[in-house]
Amino acid sequence: MSTPDLNRPTPAAAVAGDRRFFGHPLALFTLFGTELWERFSYYGMRAILVFYITDTLAHGGLGIPESQGVAVVSIYGTGVYLLSVVGGWFADRVIGAYRATFLGGVIIAAGHVALAIPTPASSWLGICLVALGTGFLKPNVSSMVGELYSREDTRRQSAFSIFYMGINIGSFFSPLIVGAVRHAWGYHAGFLVAAIGMAFALVMFVGGRRLLAGAGSWIENPISAEERPKVVRLLVGIVVGVAALYAIVAAIDGTFGLNAIIDALSYLAFVTPILFFIVIYRSPKVTGAERSRLLAYIPLFVAAMLFFMIFEQAATTLSTYARDETTLSFLWWHHFSPETFQSINPLGIIVLAPVFAWIWLKTKDRPATPYKFAIGLALAALSFLFLAIMSAASGEAKTGAWVLGLVYVIQTLGELCLSPVGLAATTLLAPRAFRGQAMALWFLAPAAGQAITAQLVQATENVAPTPFFGGIGGVALVFAGLVAALGPWVLRRMRSADAVEGVHTSGD
Repeated sequence: MSTPDLNRPTPAAAVAGDRRFFGHPLALFTLFGTELWERFSYYGMRAILVFYITDTLAHGGLGIPESQGVAVVSIYGTGVYLLSVVGGWFADRVIGAYRATFLGGVIIAAGHVALAIPTPASSWLGICLVALGTGFLKPNVSSMVGELYSREDTRRQSAFSIFYMGINIGSFFSPLIVGAVRHAWGYHAGFLVAAIGMAFALVMFVGGRRLLAGAGSWIENPISAEERPKVVRLLVGIVVGVAALYAIVAAIDGTFGLNAIIDALSYLAFVTPILFFIVIYRSPKVTGAERSRLLAYIPLFVAAMLFFMIFEQAATTLSTYARDETTLSFLWWHHFSPETFQSINPLGIIVLAPVFAWIWLKTKDRPATPYKFAIGLALAALSFLFLAIMSAASGEAKTGAWVLGLVYVIQTLGELCLSPVGLAATTLLAPRAFRGQAMALWFLAPAAGQAITAQLVQATENVAPTPFFGGIGGVALVFAGLVAALGPWVLRRMRSADAVEGVHTSGD
C-alpha cells in the first residue's frame, strides 16, 4: 500500500475497454461474486442466530432468555454498523479498501468457523468476529465498485444495480439453505455453511485481484506524519470513552455481564450520531448554507432510524414470531422452516426494484425526498399495525403464513421508497468538508434503530405480540406524519441553501 501516484492510470481507465461481464469489466464480476457469497454467509448466519441464542441447552442452543437473546441480535446489528464507520475510516486513512476488505473477509470466516464449534465461548467469539469483519468489509467492497468507473461513464449506475443484485441473490438463498441445514443437522452445521460461503467469497476476491486493476490498493487520504500524534490521541480518547461508558453503565446496572454490554452499545449508538451532527454543525469548514442543509437532514435521519428499527426486526422479533406464532405451511408447501420468511425481502427487491426505478423515472423522481422518507416509514409502521391486528384476530390460534409474508412485502415496499434515496440524500446534504464521511453518517441510522429495538424488547418482556407490534407501529406512523408535515420546511432549507450557492434546486 502507498499513497496515490498521480501519474498512474486509474482503475477506471485501466478497465474502460473491458465489457466481458454484461457489458462491464470482469473486475465487476469479482466484486459481484465476493459480495454475493459474503451476503450469503452474513444473512445465513443471521437467519438462525436468534434461534440459536434463545434455544435451550438441551436442543443445542445457548439458553439465553428470549427478550435478552433478541436484544443481543439487535445490538449485534448495531455493532456491525458502528464498526462499518471504523472500517471505512481505516480503509480511507490507513490500509486502503482492498486490504480492509480482505482483512474483513478473513475475520468473518474465522468468526463463522468459531460459531461452528459447539461451545458457548467460541460462539460468543464468533459473533464478535463476524461483527468486526463485516464492519471492515461492508463499506469498502462497495467503494471499489465505484473506482471501476469514471464519473462520466454511463455504465456506473447499472454497475451498482448488478452489484446489488448479487447482494440480494446471496440474501435470498442463504436463509433457505442454512435453515434447511439447521433443521437437519443442527445450528453449528448451519454456521458451517455460512463459513463455506465466506470461503467462496475470499476465493473470488483473492483470485480476481489481477482483474481489479489496482482498485482499492491506494490510500487516498493517508495520515501524514504531522497528523499521527493527533490521530493517536483521538483513537485513545475513543477507546477510553467507550470503556468509561461501559464502566458507568455496568455500575448502574450492577453487573458487568451481557446486559451491561447491550446497554453500553445502545447508548453509544444514540450518542454517536448526536456528537457527529454537533461536530459537523460547529466545524469552521461548514458554510451557513451547508448548516441549513444539515438541519434539513435531521428529520430524514430520524425517519431512517425509526424505519430501520422496524425493518431490522426481520432477524429478531419477526423471526421468533415466525417460529412461535405462525403456521409454517402455505398452500401445497408444508412444514417449511421459520427462516424461510427472511428470503421474502431479497426476492421482493429483485422483483420490485426495476418497477420502482420505472416509477421514479416516469414521475421525474417525485415525490420529493422528505415525502419518500415519510412513505417508507409509514409503510414499515403499517406492516406492524397489520401484524398486530391479525395477531389479535387470531386469538389463541397461530396466524397464517401469508400474514407474516405480507408484512415482509410491505416492509420491502417501504425499503424501496426510503433506502435507495437515503444515501443519495445523505451525500447531497452533507457539507463538502464531510462528504467523504457521508456513508458513516448513513450507517449511524440503522445502528441507532437497532439499539432502540435492543432496549424495547427488554423493556416489554412478556408483552403479547398485539400490543408490542401495535405500539411500535402506532408511534412510527405518528412520526411518519410528522416527517411529511415537515416536508415543506425541509425543502425550503434545501432550496434556500442552493440559492445561496447558486446551484440548481435539489431534493424535489
